[in-house]
Amino acid sequence: MEALIPSLSTLIEIAVAPVFLLAGIAGFLNVMSGRLGRITDRVRSAEKEMHSQTESEQSARLRREIILLWRRVKLINWSIGFCTASAVMVCGVIMSLFAGELWQVKLNVLVVTLFILTMLLLISALTLFLAEVKLATATIRVIRTIK
Repeated sequence: MEALIPSLSTLIEIAVAPVFLLAGIAGFLNVMSGRLGRITDRVRSAEKEMHSQTESEQSARLRREIILLWRRVKLINWSIGFCTASAVMVCGVIMSLFAGELWQVKLNVLVVTLFILTMLLLISALTLFLAEVKLATATIRVIRTIK
Protein backbone atom coordinates (compact mmCIF):
# COMPACT_ATOMS: atom_id res chain seq x y z
CA MET A 1 0.00 0.00 0.00
CA GLU A 2 2.84 2.40 0.81
CA ALA A 3 4.32 1.88 -2.67
CA LEU A 4 0.99 2.79 -4.20
CA ILE A 5 0.96 6.31 -2.70
CA PRO A 6 3.95 7.74 -4.67
CA SER A 7 2.74 6.19 -7.92
CA LEU A 8 -0.78 7.47 -7.23
CA SER A 9 0.45 11.02 -6.70
CA THR A 10 2.39 10.79 -9.98
CA LEU A 11 -0.73 9.47 -11.68
CA ILE A 12 -2.79 12.36 -10.34
CA GLU A 13 -0.22 14.77 -11.80
CA ILE A 14 -0.54 13.03 -15.18
CA ALA A 15 -4.36 13.07 -15.00
CA VAL A 16 -4.47 16.84 -14.39
CA ALA A 17 -3.93 17.67 -18.09
CA PRO A 18 -6.98 15.70 -19.28
CA VAL A 19 -9.01 17.28 -16.47
CA PHE A 20 -8.10 20.75 -17.78
CA LEU A 21 -9.10 19.59 -21.27
CA LEU A 22 -12.41 18.43 -19.82
CA ALA A 23 -12.93 21.87 -18.25
CA GLY A 24 -12.24 23.52 -21.61
CA ILE A 25 -14.71 21.25 -23.36
CA ALA A 26 -17.30 22.07 -20.69
CA GLY A 27 -16.82 25.78 -21.39
CA PHE A 28 -17.20 25.18 -25.10
CA LEU A 29 -20.41 23.18 -24.47
CA ASN A 30 -21.72 26.11 -22.44
CA VAL A 31 -21.11 28.51 -25.35
CA MET A 32 -22.78 26.18 -27.84
CA SER A 33 -25.83 25.54 -25.67
CA GLY A 34 -26.24 29.30 -25.29
CA ARG A 35 -26.12 29.72 -29.07
CA LEU A 36 -28.64 26.91 -29.48
CA GLY A 37 -30.99 28.66 -27.05
CA ARG A 38 -30.75 31.95 -28.96
CA ILE A 39 -31.32 30.22 -32.30
CA THR A 40 -34.36 28.41 -30.91
CA ASP A 41 -35.78 31.67 -29.57
CA ARG A 42 -35.31 33.32 -32.97
CA VAL A 43 -37.02 30.41 -34.76
CA ARG A 44 -40.02 30.72 -32.46
CA SER A 45 -40.31 34.48 -32.92
CA ALA A 46 -39.83 34.23 -36.71
CA GLU A 47 -42.54 31.55 -36.91
CA LYS A 48 -44.94 33.77 -34.92
CA GLU A 49 -44.08 36.71 -37.18
CA MET A 50 -44.63 34.61 -40.29
CA HIS A 51 -48.09 33.51 -39.20
CA SER A 52 -49.13 37.10 -38.52
CA GLN A 53 -47.78 38.42 -41.84
CA THR A 54 -50.11 39.38 -44.65
CA GLU A 55 -47.39 40.40 -47.10
CA SER A 56 -46.17 37.45 -49.12
CA GLU A 57 -42.73 39.04 -49.65
CA GLN A 58 -42.15 39.42 -45.91
CA SER A 59 -43.49 35.91 -45.32
CA ALA A 60 -41.10 34.49 -47.94
CA ARG A 61 -38.18 36.30 -46.27
CA LEU A 62 -39.13 34.84 -42.90
CA ARG A 63 -39.49 31.39 -44.45
CA ARG A 64 -35.93 31.61 -45.85
CA GLU A 65 -34.64 32.82 -42.51
CA ILE A 66 -36.35 29.94 -40.69
CA ILE A 67 -34.82 27.43 -43.10
CA LEU A 68 -31.36 28.87 -42.41
CA LEU A 69 -32.03 28.86 -38.67
CA TRP A 70 -32.98 25.18 -38.76
CA ARG A 71 -29.74 24.42 -40.61
CA ARG A 72 -27.92 26.21 -37.81
CA VAL A 73 -29.81 24.15 -35.22
CA LYS A 74 -28.73 20.94 -36.94
CA LEU A 75 -25.09 22.05 -37.11
CA ILE A 76 -24.94 23.17 -33.50
CA ASN A 77 -26.68 19.96 -32.35
CA TRP A 78 -24.09 17.84 -34.15
CA SER A 79 -21.34 20.00 -32.72
CA ILE A 80 -22.72 19.56 -29.19
CA GLY A 81 -22.94 15.80 -29.78
CA PHE A 82 -19.32 15.55 -30.95
CA CYS A 83 -18.16 17.77 -28.11
CA THR A 84 -20.02 15.65 -25.55
CA ALA A 85 -18.54 12.47 -27.05
CA SER A 86 -15.11 14.11 -26.80
CA ALA A 87 -15.71 14.82 -23.10
CA VAL A 88 -16.74 11.20 -22.56
CA MET A 89 -13.50 10.09 -24.22
CA VAL A 90 -11.50 12.36 -21.88
CA CYS A 91 -13.28 10.71 -18.96
CA GLY A 92 -12.29 7.35 -20.47
CA VAL A 93 -8.66 8.48 -20.64
CA ILE A 94 -8.69 9.49 -16.97
CA MET A 95 -10.47 6.31 -15.94
CA SER A 96 -8.04 4.16 -17.94
CA LEU A 97 -5.06 5.86 -16.33
CA PHE A 98 -6.35 5.09 -12.85
CA ALA A 99 -7.60 1.59 -13.68
CA GLY A 100 -4.28 0.65 -15.24
CA GLU A 101 -2.39 1.86 -12.17
CA LEU A 102 -4.79 0.23 -9.72
CA TRP A 103 -4.78 -3.17 -11.42
CA GLN A 104 -1.15 -2.90 -12.60
CA VAL A 105 -2.18 -3.37 -16.25
CA LYS A 106 -0.54 -1.60 -19.19
CA LEU A 107 -3.34 0.36 -20.84
CA ASN A 108 -1.05 2.62 -22.88
CA VAL A 109 -2.62 1.67 -26.21
CA LEU A 110 -6.13 2.26 -24.83
CA VAL A 111 -5.16 5.64 -23.34
CA VAL A 112 -3.52 6.81 -26.57
CA THR A 113 -6.45 5.53 -28.67
CA LEU A 114 -9.00 7.29 -26.46
CA PHE A 115 -6.96 10.51 -26.56
CA ILE A 116 -6.75 10.38 -30.37
CA LEU A 117 -10.52 9.82 -30.53
CA THR A 118 -10.97 12.75 -28.15
CA MET A 119 -9.01 15.04 -30.43
CA LEU A 120 -10.79 13.82 -33.59
CA LEU A 121 -14.20 14.39 -31.99
CA LEU A 122 -13.14 17.81 -30.70
CA ILE A 123 -11.81 18.80 -34.13
CA SER A 124 -15.12 17.69 -35.66
CA ALA A 125 -17.07 19.70 -33.07
CA LEU A 126 -14.98 22.80 -33.72
CA THR A 127 -15.36 22.41 -37.49
CA LEU A 128 -19.15 22.12 -37.18
CA PHE A 129 -19.17 25.10 -34.83
CA LEU A 130 -17.24 27.14 -37.42
CA ALA A 131 -19.76 26.08 -40.10
CA GLU A 132 -22.61 27.21 -37.83
CA VAL A 133 -20.94 30.60 -37.24
CA LYS A 134 -20.45 31.05 -41.00
CA LEU A 135 -24.11 30.15 -41.58
CA ALA A 136 -25.12 32.67 -38.91
CA THR A 137 -23.16 35.32 -40.80
CA ALA A 138 -24.87 34.30 -44.03
CA THR A 139 -28.25 34.57 -42.29
CA ILE A 140 -27.45 38.13 -41.23
CA ARG A 141 -26.49 38.99 -44.82
CA VAL A 142 -29.75 37.53 -46.16
CA ILE A 143 -31.82 39.53 -43.69
CA ARG A 144 -29.82 42.72 -44.34
CA THR A 145 -30.13 42.53 -48.14
CA ILE A 146 -33.86 41.80 -48.11
CA LYS A 147 -34.98 44.62 -45.79
